[in-house]
Amino acid sequence: MIQENNYMINDLAERAKQESFPGQVVRSEQQGHDFLFTCENSVQLQLQVITDKILRFRYATEVGFAPDFSYAIPDDQPRQAPQFLEFREKPDHYRITTDRLICTVAKADLHVRILDRSGTVLSEDDKGFHWQHNDDTGNDIVKMSKQVQSGVCYYGLGDKPENMNLRGKRFVNWGSDTYGYVKGSDPLYKNIPFYLELHQKIAHGIFFDNTFKAFFDFAAERADTTSFWAEGGEMNYYFIYGPTLTEVTEEYTRLTCPPELPPLWALGYHQCKWSYYPESNLKEIAAGFRERQIPCDALYLDIDYMDGYRCFTWSPTHFPEPKRMIKELASDGFKLVVIIDPGIKIDPEYPVYTEALAQDFFCRRADGPLMRGSVWPGLCNFPDFTKADVREWWSGLFKGLIQEDGVRGVWNDMNEPAVFEKGTFPDDVRFHYDGHSGSHRKAHNIYGMQMARATAAGVKRFSYPNRPFTITRSTYSGGQRYSSAWTGDNIASWEHLWLANIQCQRLSISGFSFVGSDVGGFVETPDGELYVRWVALAAFHPFFRTHSSGDHGDQEPWSFGEQYMVLARHFISLRYRLLPYMYTTFWQYATKGTPMLRPLAFLDQNDTDTYLRMAEFALGDHLLVCPITTPGVDGRWMYLPKGQWYYYWTNEEKSGGAEVWASANLDRIPLFVRAGAVIPFYPLMQYVGEKVVEELTLHVYYKDGKEASVLYDDGGEGYGYQEGQSTTRRFTVAGTATSLSLKQEIEGDYQPSFTTYRVVLHGLPFDLTDVAADGVAVEADEHITDTGLTLPSVVVNAGFGEVVVKGKAAAVPAT
Repeated sequence: MIQENNYMINDLAERAKQESFPGQVVRSEQQGHDFLFTCENSVQLQLQVITDKILRFRYATEVGFAPDFSYAIPDDQPRQAPQFLEFREKPDHYRITTDRLICTVAKADLHVRILDRSGTVLSEDDKGFHWQHNDDTGNDIVKMSKQVQSGVCYYGLGDKPENMNLRGKRFVNWGSDTYGYVKGSDPLYKNIPFYLELHQKIAHGIFFDNTFKAFFDFAAERADTTSFWAEGGEMNYYFIYGPTLTEVTEEYTRLTCPPELPPLWALGYHQCKWSYYPESNLKEIAAGFRERQIPCDALYLDIDYMDGYRCFTWSPTHFPEPKRMIKELASDGFKLVVIIDPGIKIDPEYPVYTEALAQDFFCRRADGPLMRGSVWPGLCNFPDFTKADVREWWSGLFKGLIQEDGVRGVWNDMNEPAVFEKGTFPDDVRFHYDGHSGSHRKAHNIYGMQMARATAAGVKRFSYPNRPFTITRSTYSGGQRYSSAWTGDNIASWEHLWLANIQCQRLSISGFSFVGSDVGGFVETPDGELYVRWVALAAFHPFFRTHSSGDHGDQEPWSFGEQYMVLARHFISLRYRLLPYMYTTFWQYATKGTPMLRPLAFLDQNDTDTYLRMAEFALGDHLLVCPITTPGVDGRWMYLPKGQWYYYWTNEEKSGGAEVWASANLDRIPLFVRAGAVIPFYPLMQYVGEKVVEELTLHVYYKDGKEASVLYDDGGEGYGYQEGQSTTRRFTVAGTATSLSLKQEIEGDYQPSFTTYRVVLHGLPFDLTDVAADGVAVEADEHITDTGLTLPSVVVNAGFGEVVVKGKAAAVPAT
């Protein structure tokens, strides 16, 4: 240290910028399923065995651990005790063994290595945990780097508009209002710090539970290293073992908690525009659906329904009698969904504003002034949704819209949070953070999720005994338990149709399955061909909504002429026929965490040809979809996973493990059904509940072998299912060269409205001679399917135990 020109010169500032690392471990402690390792420089690692397959790693620098708190994982989430747990100290490391994993912690530097019980290395630290102090914020930049395993693929991370495999890319999580984004835009609206890793045909996941701005480098900077880091908070991550990709997502989704079941109507078709007004325009849209026999369950109102864009108000000129209007729409089967943004207009005559102001519910800057920003109403203040009192107040505001007026759903937008010109809040804005106070740096990524949480509580409270429906643009891990979502302000382009497919798959495997895109594109206007191709894809997405910016033209299904209207109606009608299959798939998601949309690698990770495929995906257990994403074509090549598949439109059987050509003019989307599947169909309805379902159609696809299917039913509304009022019907198909058996096992006491099944038989390799249901002969007839095929079918009691179909080998044509 020297003195020069009256300034003290030293190297402390430069040394502060250097990366710091753990020292030698000097102490280890075990308390139940938790382990604490302390280093000579006071760095600590808390390793928690959450289950046999999930390990949590939480690091503290010299300041020690902060109180343990997470918005991603519910406080009441129970820990599952490991079936087996062993802790041993070795000369140079500690070893923790569960029934499924072996984890070693190096004494020299806390480096972690994780293996499966057969000894295969799953994950190994490179630099491991390290950090760098940021003098500007006072936070530590906490970092983790791991070695890249040979042939590794990375998936997940939410709504990133990129190729399915993330290897070679770098991303940031900082929820942003990204109007008209394109492929490669980053960041977008959602912040889901969870990814999956696949190598040597074994999968695991990493969930980095840190709400600060976070970065993920998947071997982009260095080909042999993958890293994740955040500009504050803790290095706190979960290692989640599969060994299958599907199991990884299931474990993660259960950890962060899947949603409750939605009302069945929420899985129908929704129509939205910025904006439908006045009332006469909305009524005209409603009439347009019913007159043209295009099924639709929900209509949306964007910001123009409000009085001067003030949340929780109605425009007296556009919608003078909302309660009457909503009742009239409901009589024709329409449910109304309205938008609510976080910005509350600064207006002393506006009760929502004055209530929040009086109770100090708005966010404040570091020195005390209220956070002010311009959004649609003009200058606004913004509620601090990280405070329980604010969420309770906010939820109470929905009484008027939901309970009194009859609105059935709420749509949260602009909740990244977005602010005109500035982008978002300044970093110094303060948040309560449920008693763990922090700045906007800490709260930004969970603001939208906490707004959706408060909204969901209000909609649920005032919708009872009906189920709630909410939708959000921004969220964080765990946000799936509060809301559905869409992929934001996309563009009417073929590239965005391709992106919609990828983003919805990626969100689904990232724990957020109840998702869709703005059909046709929000920005600009599609032509009829693009719109129909988009409807065809979205019919297989859990959330199915057309939405557009009104200044770019109309985007109702009939807006492109009669030819395209007929085609759009065709695919929307198919969605309504498939609702029992879609609802069952949602039940699997809600109970097991199983992703509703599954990329090819999730179907067969032992087949390396699936690893880089992106277009093809499965909806549920048995449907394989591959959209057409280029104009002017009459089909496409696509990859079929191993096994036998039927082309839905023709019943042609194909063998998987290879590329096949799927012929698909505008009236088709490449759609295959797994051999042995039982696919339930409703009768066609214009809206959920229009008709009493007296007979359910079961499309049964022959397989030489066995295949299982499931059908879940609880009526699609109310909470009786939580008290056991539901039915799970498990089907097993078993085929031989001259017979097919369909067995049914029924669990639960719920009595659905249907009393019979029409069983339609696909792909029988023999000439049918007789059919028996529970040993009693049943007469077969011919059934014409929606696709124009004439197939054998029988009508049987819905409570049957076994249907046996027998025949004789089909005659071989003479040559």
